[in-house]
Parts: sequence; structure tokens; C-alpha cells
Amino acid sequence: MKTLKYILILVLSLGALNSCLVDQTTRYDANDDGPNLAGFSELRFMVSNIADGTEYDVPVKVKIIGPTSMNLTNDVTLTIAPDVEAMQTATAGSNLYTPAIEGVHFRIDDPVITLKAADNYLGIIHVTMLTEGIPTPLPKQPLLILKTVSATGDPKVLNNGKNLEITLNFACYSEFQGTYTVTHTSSTGAVFSRVEDIVKIGTEEYLTASVGTWGTSPFIDYGFTFSNACNKLSVPHQYLANYYSNDTWGHKLGEYNPETGVITIYYTINFAAGDRTYTAVYVPVE
Repeated sequence: MKTLKYILILVLSLGALNSCLVDQTTRYDANDDGPNLAGFSELRFMVSNIADGTEYDVPVKVKIIGPTSMNLTNDVTLTIAPDVEAMQTATAGSNLYTPAIEGVHFRIDDPVITLKAADNYLGIIHVTMLTEGIPTPLPKQPLLILKTVSATGDPKVLNNGKNLEITLNFACYSEFQGTYTVTHTSSTGAVFSRVEDIVKIGTEEYLTASVGTWGTSPFIDYGFTFSNACNKLSVPHQYLANYYSNDTWGHKLGEYNPETGVITIYYTINFAAGDRTYTAVYVPVE
């Protein structure tokens, strides 16, 4: 009887193990049958250009990703468009942003692209930033939100439905790069000061070398980017040091004093305990 009992236990155990293995295999196989998604390669970025009447090309990268995207062979037609409703919602009540206006701030000559297997289903749709007749500085930065309207040509490819936010910075020429004594003051009352360089990384785009919450190693040399729009300074949404937990943005416009050379920037960092605001004052070192 004891022997029979042990045999029954062994058989039941093997059955349960086999059942688990079958379930795991089924879930794995199902992953290969999931949809492939077509849409934007990025979810947000800023474009800064001098408002001198020039039309500037803004390349918008699109792609297809998914569990079986490497096995696709059909061409896929992707169509994008401005999302007017999303722009109105995102900028409602904002003192920094206003909806971008088609024909005034931007133009999309061809909102349709064919993604091909030969190109690894990667492509670029070109948006044109218009600067003719733009009276800088603008009181608010135009925010352009694009949506993917459709993805057709293969039943295994769907529109991913995620929007892209592009901040259009209509700028005036500046030279803020140099060495400064910077003092970061937190809403908690904490103060951090040091000497550092501001580096110019693009058209009216700059990179600082520190933030107020990181006064010690290893993050002491990680700063944030900011942009200039005719002495009105803004901090675009970003993740400090590429850590997604360090969500950072400018909560109001900063300013540059051309007589003293002093730069003042206002920014917010999100923490688990809540948002913390900072004021950073940069005094040029002579």
C-alpha cells in the first residue's frame, strides 16, 4: 500500500509539472502572435531655430517594432497629422506653452510615408518649422503634438496610438556659454553653490553641469538642458542623467540680464515624496 501511495504521488507530481510546462510554452508562443506597432521613434523633443524668416526642416523619425517585425515583408503606409485637441488640452492654463498653428508655426507637406522591409521599417516624415513674420520673443512657446492616424498594408501591423510632442523654440541669437558661479536654492531651503561651465549644444540650446539636489558624487556633474528665446529661458521636460525617476521640467520662464550677464533659471524635479522646485542663479566669472 505504501508503495502504491508513493507511485500515485509521483504520477500526480509529474502531471502537475507537465501542466506548468505546457502553460509556460503556451504563453511564450502567444507572445510571438502579438501585434507589431507603427509610430514615432520618440515621444517628445525640442527644436530651436533663429526666427529670421528661414524655413527649417524638422525630421520626425517613425518605425515599426514588435515581436514579428523582423518577419514582415509587406510595405506599410503610415499617416500622421497634428492633434489639435491634444494641443489645446496640453496647453490649457499654461504660462509657458500655446498650441502650434499650422501655416503659421509649422507645415507638413507630406504626412504619409511608406515603410519598407528593405529599410528595416524605419523612416522619416519631414515637418517644416516656419519663422517668417514671427515677432520674437513670443510670450509662450508653440507646442506641436502629432498623432499617428493610421497604419495600413499588413494586418499584423497596428497604429500604436502614441503622440509626439515637439516644442518649437523661436529664438534670438545668444552666447551664454562660459564659466559661472551658480547657486541652486531649493524650495526646502537647501542651497548648493559651485563654479561650473555652461556649454552650448545647439541653436539656442545649452547644457548646465549640475542641479541643486546633486551636490555630491556621483551625480555632481549631471546638469539639465535649457533653451533661449530672446532672453526668455525655458527648461524642457527631461530625465536627469537618463534616470526616469528624475523627472524634470521648467515651471516658469527664466531670464537673462544683458547688463550684468546673470542668468536665472527655474526648474522642478519630481521625487517620490513630491515635487521640489529650484531657483538657479548663474553669475559670470570674469
